[in-house]
Amino acid sequence: MRHRFLKTFMSLALICSCNLFAQDSFVNKEPDTLFFDDFSGNSLDREKWNVIGPDFWVNNEQQIYVDSTATIFIAKGDSAKGAENALVLKAHYSPDYITFRGNQFDFISGRIDTRDKVMFTYGTASARMKLPEGNGYWPAFWALGGGNWPETGEIDIMEYVGETDWIGVALHGPGYSGETPLVNKYFFPENEDVTSWHIYSVDWSPQGFDFKVDGRLIYRVTKPMVEHYGKWAYDNPKFLILNFALGGAYPFKTNGVRKPYNGLPEATVELIKEGKAEVLIDWVLISKKDN
Repeated sequence: MRHRFLKTFMSLALICSCNLFAQDSFVNKEPDTLFFDDFSGNSLDREKWNVIGPDFWVNNEQQIYVDSTATIFIAKGDSAKGAENALVLKAHYSPDYITFRGNQFDFISGRIDTRDKVMFTYGTASARMKLPEGNGYWPAFWALGGGNWPETGEIDIMEYVGETDWIGVALHGPGYSGETPLVNKYFFPENEDVTSWHIYSVDWSPQGFDFKVDGRLIYRVTKPMVEHYGKWAYDNPKFLILNFALGGAYPFKTNGVRKPYNGLPEATVELIKEGKAEVLIDWVLISKKDN
């Protein structure tokens, strides 16, 4: 099994650009590692991850999540696209898919989380990811508390809605949910975009959050900033989520597309039909510095 994380990532002085992480380098897990998965097995580790099924649907998303090796699988070799191994969340065109509740969808995709398996309070959560080009895709890497939303608090470490030159980060909680004011877009430097491998991370402490891309600070939120809008909801345990949504509220707000699907244009539907709708995750890490 690979052992691939390190002091190098935690020592930000050694990180000057994402190119330092472009190679699938070998690094050692440190004693402060709370959780690590490099997807080196032949299938998703169900002791670490839950798989979300078709009983879950939100945000007017145009897909339904299914527990299937078609939508959640491990890629190796060339299929991992520059990683040694990678978890793949893949969306498919599956017309007239009917859920057990009788709801109909034309797309299926994958969503996993660590709820009740790995919960953490404070620390750094990070993932190395490669995202697909396609207007209206909505993959995300985020953390959520175990209670009712938004009182439990939501940390959006990375959201992407199909414009390849930027990703978004945000906080949602009581008094600042939905159209939250605690949000920021990060625009990649010239000649970089989401289709390359990048490390998306957040440093979470009792004082606030530092959101980062490839170790580069892109947004800082302090506790007083949060409490200016509402209640601080970030002293409780959170679990990680990785999902690949299609269309829905956030993409529609960005692209205004109504047909053929809400937030999902025909050109992207064709990409899905061609099998090009894949989110790759090289590894996921939760770490916490010793005091």
